[in-house]
Amino acid sequence: MTITHETAETETLLESLAQQRFFLRHTVRELTDEQAGRRTTASELCLGGLIKHVTAVESAWMDFIVDGTDSVATGGENRDDQFRMLEGETLAGVLADYEDVARRTEEIVRGLPDLDMSRPLPEAPWFRPGTRWSARRTLIHILAETAQHAGHADIIRESLDGAKTMG
Repeated sequence: MTITHETAETETLLESLAQQRFFLRHTVRELTDEQAGRRTTASELCLGGLIKHVTAVESAWMDFIVDGTDSVATGGENRDDQFRMLEGETLAGVLADYEDVARRTEEIVRGLPDLDMSRPLPEAPWFRPGTRWSARRTLIHILAETAQHAGHADIIRESLDGAKTMG
């Protein structure tokens, strides 16, 4: 395989995203399902719910890259359910879903002709009308979202049992 600027950029973005996913997964090491679903701060967030949310966000933005604007339109499933462990859900199942989405993301991104292809964003109060995001911009958004929630997870884990992702 010939390494091009585009290939190097793609691999850098995917490696950075993989590192943030690792931090998030590492935060839930050795937890029970009950611990993964427990709230430990004033927030409604729990560790399993954060992973569910990041999984849903990454999947939706990959749908955006592949299928366009309608795939990330607001509404749909109960967003609150993304942030908590529901009856019958397991940490192992949540992590397996996350792995599936990660694998799909890597396949889609490596299959793109370039990272400049863009799509219009859906109408929403938080997007400027007429804005388009490239695949590159979308990946950066997923990376930022994952890193932000990995930090949230670290605080929740430390509140749960004193364990830290790093340090």
